[in-house]
Amino acid sequence: MTKSKMGNRYAPEVRVRAIRMVFEHQGSYETQAAAIAAIAPKIGCIPQTLRGWVMQAEKDSGMRDGVTTEERDRIKALERENRELRQANEILRKASAYFAQAELDRPLKR
Repeated sequence: MTKSKMGNRYAPEVRVRAIRMVFEHQGSYETQAAAIAAIAPKIGCIPQTLRGWVMQAEKDSGMRDGVTTEERDRIKALERENRELRQANEILRKASAYFAQAELDRPLKR
């Protein structure tokens, strides 16, 4: 099942709490990865899931380079709009061609 079809399995509150736990407790571990590995089972997810949340939180806060959640949402909206506009243009192009042909096929008035 793809990520988009699965939806959000975890409540936003769980994500926020888990990310906060990693940031607060990573100093108690040798690495951030070790903190993530220890915290993930406590919240009921796999370390890769928690690592993704932490990385996105770091991007959103400017601690890490990359596309923020806000920018990602804006890109998705623009891509959707672009797709809709392309479809509308295709419909208008076909309608224009149809009516132009109908105009050519019409008998001339005398």
